[in-house]
Order: sequence, then structure tokens, then C-alpha cells
Amino acid sequence: MFESPPFWMWIVGFLLVLGPLVTLHELGHYLVGRWFGVKADAFSVGFGSELAGWTDRRGTRWKLSALPLGGYVKFAGDMNPASQPSEEWLALPEVERAQTFQAATLWQKALIVLAGPVMNFLVAIAILAAFNLAYGKPVPADPEQESIVAAFTEGSPAQAAGLRVGDRIVAIDGEAMESFREVQRRIQIYPDTPLALTIQRSGERLTIPVTTGSHEMRDRFGNATRIGLIGIEAQPSETRYVPVDPVEAVVLGIGQTGETLQLMVTGIWQIIAGYRSVDELGGPIKIAKFSGEQLSLGWQQFFTFAALISINLAFINLLPIPALDGGHLAFYAAEAIRRRPASSRSQDWAFRTGIGFVLALMLFVTINDIVSLPVFGSAAEN
Repeated sequence: MFESPPFWMWIVGFLLVLGPLVTLHELGHYLVGRWFGVKADAFSVGFGSELAGWTDRRGTRWKLSALPLGGYVKFAGDMNPASQPSEEWLALPEVERAQTFQAATLWQKALIVLAGPVMNFLVAIAILAAFNLAYGKPVPADPEQESIVAAFTEGSPAQAAGLRVGDRIVAIDGEAMESFREVQRRIQIYPDTPLALTIQRSGERLTIPVTTGSHEMRDRFGNATRIGLIGIEAQPSETRYVPVDPVEAVVLGIGQTGETLQLMVTGIWQIIAGYRSVDELGGPIKIAKFSGEQLSLGWQQFFTFAALISINLAFINLLPIPALDGGHLAFYAAEAIRRRPASSRSQDWAFRTGIGFVLALMLFVTINDIVSLPVFGSAAEN
């Protein structure tokens, strides 16, 4: 029987994850915009009708809105999705126009847009760095005893490829593996994929091609994931945790964020290429479900999940799709190369298309989420 946290925990977990992360994303835009002298007309925590708020001395309306699903910042003069000068903008007094988003230089606008995803990356790095500082860095007690093959499972792809008991896996596709945990992580993200395993055998190094197998794994909540495996059991080894200083904790957090980002890129590419099912894509309902599940496991698991979602938000927003931050950045890059902006008409059509694509994708993943719920029988009981 799979566990299932109460529905209220889904809602609480979703609000605690997505609300602060989207708000911090918008805060990144706001802070860099303010740095460059761009006035913000409004900064809202949540969407919809205003529940409470105040206007600061710079004229920014700070407000709490009815739907606590993130937030937004509205810069002065930002009157259309493509952030292009308009008749309304040209009609503004010169002093007011100088404080608008359109009046910023190209590189300033690019940094303002980039600041949102960067803020999400910084949040993830901060969470992971805090864990590194609290628990230390895991290192093998004896590196020479790591990743030694002790046995093979039935039908092992590794054994069929020529690995033997006593071989030590030292690299995969040329990348050094320091622990068996790294070996597992690398193999699991590549089901049914040829990999080059470098092993140490009797003082020699050999490279053996192995095609991974595939296995559907379910967690305690019934969530299914297809993973790669090569059918080996490793010799037991010990791991110790070495204390780290704040600087090293941050460096490790940056590396962990990069690894997570790499996994996301690999996963999406595998879905596009057909190696993984589109069922693995998730939308707001799955985020709510996973948020509640991780919250039920404790704060450490919940904050780790929040770091993962923060990286995910940054990555999605950097995709070169009009209407997302990456779409704006793509237009700014094209403008820098061409020495002139694309026409307002072409940008308007691009952003309309981008919005349509994003809405269609949201509809698809939401339907996908609904169909995957246990009530439809997708998570069968064991």
C-alpha cells in the first residue's frame, strides 16, 4: 500500500514552495531594475484583487493579492508583452519616460530580465550550501574500496558485457567516479543507453561498453520513475562527512545546482528524443502533490525539493520562448547582433505565439497531471 499525505498538505506544500520562489524571482527583477533607476509601479505578492498594500516614497505599490501563487513586478512604461515603445510611452513626460523600462539601455534590460532566473539559482545554491554547512561533505572512508563489483543480479547487462567480480568502476564515459553513489546517479539517468565504463582490474585500466537496462521504480508514494541499471552489487564501503567552511559550502552548492540542471536538461532531451515518456512531465498539480509528499517527510526533504523547483523555475524561464525571460533575452541578443531591434509587429506576433505555446503546454501538463492521479488508477497499489 502506497502512502498518501492528506490533500490539505498538498495545498500547504504548494503554497510554501511556489509562492515564495516566484515572489523571489520577481524580486530579482525588481532589485536590478531599481539599481538601474527603473521605477516599479507595482510589486504584488500573489495575483488578482488586492487585499492589502501600501505605496512607498518611490511610488511603488506593494500589495498582497488574493491568489497566493507567486507574484509579479510591473515596471513603469512596460505597457505591452514585448516591452516595446508605444504611443502611450511616447506621450509620457520626459522625466517619467527616463524612469521607464524602455528607457534602459539594452544591456541593462538584459540584466533586469536575467535577474529573475539568477535569483532562483541563488536560492537553490543557498539552500544546498546551508545543508553542506550543517552536515558536511560526504567522502569515501577508503577511496580504493569504492565501486568494487561484489556480485551480479540475474540477467546483468554489466556481466554480459564482460565485467567481473572484483572490478572497480573508476569512470563512466570518461568522467571520474569517486563513489558508488556517483556511479548509481550516472547510470540511473540513462536507461537503455550505451555507456563506456572504465574499470580497474589487476592493476590495469580497461574500458568496456555496457548498454544499460531499464527498470520502473516507485517511491513510497507510488510515483513511478524509469531508471537505468547495469545489474551489479557493490562491495560495502563506508562514507564519512567532513566539515566544510562557508566558502566551500557555497562552492559545493554551486556544483550541486549545476549537476541538477544537467539532469534536467538530459531528462527533457530524452523526452523530446522519445527515450522517456511524456508522462514524466509535470505541471502545477504534480508540483502540489510532490510538495505535500515532501512536506510530510520533514523539513529537510521539503527544502531539498524547494531547491529542485527553484532550479526548475530558473531553467524554464531561460528557455528561448517568447513571453518567457529567455524569449526576451533572445530578442535582446538578436538586437545586439543586428544593431537594431526587431519590428514591433514581429515581436508582438512572436510573443502572442509564445503565450499560446506556454498556455497549450500548461493545458497539456495539467491534463497529464490529472490523468496520473491515483483516482484514475495510474498508481496501482502493491
